[in-house]
Amino acid sequence: MRTAVKIAVRGRVQGVGFRPFVFQLAEKYQLSGTVQNNMDGVKIYLEGEAGPIKAFLCALKNNAPRLSKINEILVDEAVAQNIANFTIIPSERSGTSMLVIPIDSAVCEDCLDEMNDPNDFRYQYPFINCTQCGPRYTIIDELPYDRPYTSMKNFPMCEDCRREYEDPTNRRHHAQPIACPQCGPRVWLLDQRGKQVEVENPLVETAKFLKEGRIVAIKGIGGYHLCCDASNGKAVAELRRRKNRPLRPLAVMASSLKAVEKLVKPNEAERKLLQSPESPIVVLKKSVQYQLAESVAPRMNTIGVMLPYTPLHHLLFTDPELPFLVMTSANPSGMPILYKDDEAIRYLEGIADYYLVHNREILHPVDDSVVQFNDGKLDFLRRSRGYVPDPFSTTQDVTGIVSFGGQQKSTFTIGRNEQIFVGPHIGDLENIETIDHYKQELNHLLKWIDTPKKLAVIDAHPGYHVQKLVQEYLFEEVSEVQHHHAHMAACMEEHQLKGKAYGIILDGTGYGLDGNIWGFEFLYGDALSCQRLAHLHYTPLPGGEKCIREPWRNAAAMLISLLGEEGNILAKTIFADKKAEIDTFKKMIDRNINTVYAGTCGRLFDAVSALCGVTKISSYDGEAAIQLAELADEDNIYEPYLFDLGEQDVLTIDFSKMLKEIALEVIAEREVSSISGRFHETVVRATVEVMERLHASTSNANNQVVLSGGSFHNRFLRKRLTAELIKRGFTVFVPEKVPCNDGGLSFGQVAIASAKRSALQCV
Repeated sequence: MRTAVKIAVRGRVQGVGFRPFVFQLAEKYQLSGTVQNNMDGVKIYLEGEAGPIKAFLCALKNNAPRLSKINEILVDEAVAQNIANFTIIPSERSGTSMLVIPIDSAVCEDCLDEMNDPNDFRYQYPFINCTQCGPRYTIIDELPYDRPYTSMKNFPMCEDCRREYEDPTNRRHHAQPIACPQCGPRVWLLDQRGKQVEVENPLVETAKFLKEGRIVAIKGIGGYHLCCDASNGKAVAELRRRKNRPLRPLAVMASSLKAVEKLVKPNEAERKLLQSPESPIVVLKKSVQYQLAESVAPRMNTIGVMLPYTPLHHLLFTDPELPFLVMTSANPSGMPILYKDDEAIRYLEGIADYYLVHNREILHPVDDSVVQFNDGKLDFLRRSRGYVPDPFSTTQDVTGIVSFGGQQKSTFTIGRNEQIFVGPHIGDLENIETIDHYKQELNHLLKWIDTPKKLAVIDAHPGYHVQKLVQEYLFEEVSEVQHHHAHMAACMEEHQLKGKAYGIILDGTGYGLDGNIWGFEFLYGDALSCQRLAHLHYTPLPGGEKCIREPWRNAAAMLISLLGEEGNILAKTIFADKKAEIDTFKKMIDRNINTVYAGTCGRLFDAVSALCGVTKISSYDGEAAIQLAELADEDNIYEPYLFDLGEQDVLTIDFSKMLKEIALEVIAEREVSSISGRFHETVVRATVEVMERLHASTSNANNQVVLSGGSFHNRFLRKRLTAELIKRGFTVFVPEKVPCNDGGLSFGQVAIASAKRSALQCV
């Protein structure tokens, strides 16, 4: 008996070859009907026998294209219209948007095979793509995702491309960026002044320049990279000098997985991630065979590596003498990634020797995502290209909630129905260019996601720029959220935890409810509310932010504050060339002049790093802590230093004895790696002892513990603390899908706002 159904498919189902897939399924099962993109996802109308329709639905769910992600399939009975064939019909652009915006994807193997085939008409074409790879988010102007609403609208298809585009059996059927050398984008070289360099093959010439030690700005999917030969120490040093980036590690692109294995020894999970459609930068431990210029990642045991993810990248590596390239975001210090040609030439004057550019316009810039495996679990340092703006599913209606994140590593998050969209990594909101970039991307996603502006959520820090930024948007209500509660809620929401949990939040800076700077916090609660149960003893930061930029000041202030005159003597012994300044610090502390008080893990690490002479002045955010952590062996168990736990209003950790021991060991010239290891172990033991005391005093409390805050990118801390907590009967959760650093704040802010709104509705 002939029957009919209407099917609605929601999720990541546009820009991933979903309609051709549906067409081929319908042909396979001899069904008639239609398939159509709309603002709600994909609509399918089917006619045929009940058995084939059932088989179709099973295949639809289980065999979808590799880039698709189905969140929901709704099936309703329909009246048969006796349609003879199955067809793909034009998209419907009206209605409320429920779309999941397609993400950018690394070039697939099928396209690479064609690109390397001399008999293929796309041979060596740097913009080859299909429905399973290529640009998506970065080229979209409006939704739904159709070519006239992308930056490809300026490239009319030739007959060959049109034939593939319109063929439902072809893997390029409705591949919106489809192009070839006859009709698509092209590349060319510019010199320092922006004048075109006349060469036969710009990619071959670029490789030649790179081998000569030149620095080239290369336009990719999401913006410009600054590029040089990673094996050429002189070129890397010159890039650092020009970009004013003295020590921060630089990412490397390797020509192949085989080349990667000459630098590091990735495990199976790391190999899979390197070769994934997302193709992020993966932070890996250097091997003994590592032979790149030391200046690529100085004083580091790890290196950030990625594989070529665009056809253009692959073509650069056709020269076997160029297996490794530095690929770092092309932006002057503190600025967002550059993606417009005129801005790149203007801002990179004096930095780039040449520019490899193309005329496929980037509408939405995205930085490379950066991840690592930490204690066997995925750990996002930066969630951007390849992952954004893919939504998270939640169990509550978050419609109309928009969160603005924090000041550093900023992101925004938008709620719609039971979907949470975390925006791309923006950076630190410290200049007008980054703020404008933030607003541009927020405005676009607000338009696409189409959610009402009901509730804005911001960090409670009165000095953060989001406090002013939110005023530019007309929300019905604005809510402030405490920084560390947002960190805790983000991890709980990611894991869909029910009930209350402990939160151990270790980070660098977060505005506390008492006006001090928090960052070594023991919380208990849920997204609705939490209680502060314990924290690190406060110490002064004379001069405020200057203590963060120059950790030796923080170290001296800690010694003076915690150990009195003895600490003053120790500080002047270790920092012998700073005696006059140390006297000034003491006066500032005694008189409470231009001094704030902090109890943060980040500042503690800074102080110990400076005491050990590892990093006395930071050239980038987190440098002191990162360099100190590099010296500790995460597979070793060290003897801890002494510490105290004191009762004030709440339980307080006092590391005075530890700092004295470290200072004396530094003066005695003990091995710094041993000091670092013992310090790390002391932080772990103190944290565990606090948790044991807290749990014993609240016997009915849940034993769930979430670990969050930027300090948990530290491999030693995450691994050792997790192991010790599990040993004591706690169930431990860590962020795996959003960054534990401030890049995850906006996600937690939405979770908190949603919980509070739900509670009010239940009253």
